[in-house]
Amino acid sequence: MRFATVAVVLLLASAGSAGLAAPDRAPGYAWLDSDAKPDRLADRFEPPHGFRRVAAEDRSFAAWLRGLPLRPRGTPVRSFRGDQIRAGDDPGVAAVVELDVGSRDLQQCADSVIRLDAEWRFALGSASQISYAIGHGSTLPFARWASGDRPSIADDDRVTWFHRARADDSHAALRTYLDTVFGWAGTETLADTAKRTARDQVRPGDFFVVGGHPGHAVLVLDIAVDDAGHRRALLGQGYMPAQDFHVLAHDGDPWFSLDSDTVDTPFWDPFPWSALRRLP
Repeated sequence: MRFATVAVVLLLASAGSAGLAAPDRAPGYAWLDSDAKPDRLADRFEPPHGFRRVAAEDRSFAAWLRGLPLRPRGTPVRSFRGDQIRAGDDPGVAAVVELDVGSRDLQQCADSVIRLDAEWRFALGSASQISYAIGHGSTLPFARWASGDRPSIADDDRVTWFHRARADDSHAALRTYLDTVFGWAGTETLADTAKRTARDQVRPGDFFVVGGHPGHAVLVLDIAVDDAGHRRALLGQGYMPAQDFHVLAHDGDPWFSLDSDTVDTPFWDPFPWSALRRLP
């Protein structure tokens, strides 16, 4: 299998309708322990002075992202092996999201975008919408996996399905399915198949992505605006090797300007606006 060697920043979007199953654990964030009471993204990061958060509809991706659970302040970024990647006081890291990364080198940058999109749709009870491109026109829909089918994927990305398991649309089944997606999807498939989005239409849930080996992408977790129309964004990413999804910062400031011709992040080249994409 091919593993994506990339990193991603999301600007998170909206959508949702009925699907397979509702979450089977804590409301909205099914991977959390039901007794967990972590800080939330919107509570920890108030907009800059003079700015206000853009409106977010109930059940939208933007609203869901604002509730992302965070680990305690000063938590370092760790790899899937548990090694420290970045210290808790790294000026490029504002916070670490309370999200499991798995035990293999799979959930890197593009994969983190996919993971959060899938978790949001699962939380809405819209699991029938969970489906991701893996290249050459092939996709892996969760509905097939949940029915008990399993894919056999050829080197040219052609997919043949075989019925090999009992039906299971639980969150545990979703995580196993996503690990398979992570092994085949990456920045190139996201860049090639996600919808191009105009600069003036940017919203939470969109993402910048540059395909390649490695490539990179960034997810805007939230956006704030002032009366003059200036915009600031919270950005998050996974990275390589697979590691904790983290909120970015520049010199300790978590709010990035969206007013320039590029979007600068601390661990990659500036993203041009032509790299902006949106999942359906």
